[in-house]
Amino acid sequence: MEEERLQKYLANNGVGSRRKCEQYILDGRVMVNGIIIRELGTKINPDEDQVYFDGKKVENKNKKVYILLNKPIGYVTTVKDQFNRDAVMDLVKVQERVVPVGRLDMYTSGALILTNDGDFVYKCTHPKHEIDKTYTVTLKGIITKEEVDKLCTGVDIGGYVTRPAKVKILKTDFEKDISRLEIVIHEGKNRQVKKMFESVGHPVKRLHRISVGCVNLKGLRPGEYRRLKPQEVKDLK
Repeated sequence: MEEERLQKYLANNGVGSRRKCEQYILDGRVMVNGIIIRELGTKINPDEDQVYFDGKKVENKNKKVYILLNKPIGYVTTVKDQFNRDAVMDLVKVQERVVPVGRLDMYTSGALILTNDGDFVYKCTHPKHEIDKTYTVTLKGIITKEEVDKLCTGVDIGGYVTRPAKVKILKTDFEKDISRLEIVIHEGKNRQVKKMFESVGHPVKRLHRISVGCVNLKGLRPGEYRRLKPQEVKDLK
């Protein structure tokens, strides 16, 4: 988040009018990161700096939060579900009102970001920003190089031709008649990955998103979540 003047931050978070907050600063009643501030030109980073007025912390009511969830299978990606199904919001316990960035369908697991930053949602979901979304997928049948080449070029998934994807075969099991692959796409059409593989004759048995851009699930078990690091947010933006 961009820096803002200390008196503006105080006023925006209910300490008093802008003029009164300026006087509070001059009177030495405001601390930032443990240091008394008396300069009216002081700027702070609302997401990182700790601000106190008369010894009490001033909470940032407009704080932007960014959450990475390892979504389990069986949860819907909605804020509120009309059928009362288990939803990802049941797993994420934060004070701020956050929304999912894009969607994973009920039977897809993996990396899902949630935030209260509308600009961030737009940048992460619009194809022109070309943020990689990486999945591992288990397919029915043994996929061929020719079929992989089609996916890499772009396939019709019902009135829409997908942009080129990166596809790598990880394993084929002739005895079980399954293939395991990794696919990287930039878009986020409804059920896109499943439709892509169906278009070349291979229904998806399991789909798991392992990363969004630079952000991966390392250390997160299904159902667990963490806050994104400032550098991760910056890289995604």
